[in-house]
Amino acid sequence: MQGAPGGGPTPTDGRRGYRQSVEPPRAHRRVPARPHPARPNPVRLASVAAKYAPPMKLNGTAAIISGGASGLGEAAARALAKAGATVVVADLNEQRGKAVAAELGGLFVKTDVSDEGSVAAAVEAAVAQEAPLRVVVNCAGIGWASRTVGRDGTPHDLASFRKVIDINLIGTFNLMRIAAAAIARTEPVDPDGLRGVVINTASVAGIEGQTGQVAYSASKGGIIGMTVPAARDLAAIGVRVNTVCPGIIDTPIYGTGPASEEFKAKLAAPVVFPKRMGTAAEFAHLVLALIENDYMNSEVIRFDGGIRFQPK
Repeated sequence: MQGAPGGGPTPTDGRRGYRQSVEPPRAHRRVPARPHPARPNPVRLASVAAKYAPPMKLNGTAAIISGGASGLGEAAARALAKAGATVVVADLNEQRGKAVAAELGGLFVKTDVSDEGSVAAAVEAAVAQEAPLRVVVNCAGIGWASRTVGRDGTPHDLASFRKVIDINLIGTFNLMRIAAAAIARTEPVDPDGLRGVVINTASVAGIEGQTGQVAYSASKGGIIGMTVPAARDLAAIGVRVNTVCPGIIDTPIYGTGPASEEFKAKLAAPVVFPKRMGTAAEFAHLVLALIENDYMNSEVIRFDGGIRFQPK
């Protein structure tokens, strides 16, 4: 090994022919003092903040929720009412719908989302409220299970397929288009020109449907497919559109008791984390976040705990 000046060895890093230079110690080396972190300039922050509109506020607005008498729709209606919105519950279940609306200080309108006149009447009722209509939440829908061709060779019933499409897909479009036209007649709420928000409810089944879900998956996939073009269409009137795709959500449809809990545990088994079904309240929390965050637009959000559906 070649010696360093003064007879000491020269350190190496293990590579042939490479030698590190060793800096001799310096006496009385001064370490520069660290500058104090710059304090924020309140004037500059105020000028930057002034360029952006304030977030969407729900207090003092009206919201129409299809399927608002139960399940995800009811949870959304409760969350919106708690935030200060006047809720219009649009549902076919008259008894339950009236009870929910009365409890929330809102209005119930019996509504068939697949019928143009019925939806128009519900939107008119929402417009008639003292608060301006700003929010549309589409939760009305039905499930269906049938294979494209059954084990006995029978083809899928066309009438049932058409019914699922009529309620889930056409019903969602029906309320979105009629309510958005009404929202367009209101004044913008901020300098960005925002007038309102539409939240549509699809399903993870619309992305990765299971065996026997061809009708349901087609209807929910259609809602997913509407998201971007609808958001682009409605940008002209200042209306944002987002879609939520729930996974396995614990609602009263699964019943109660030991057998029900055992069945729900099997459903939740593929969930990544947390290892359980989602709740309607968590869905409603997401709906509020999408409404109040003005930069969320044209998005499809999976709400599923990381689940990936298996074929069966």
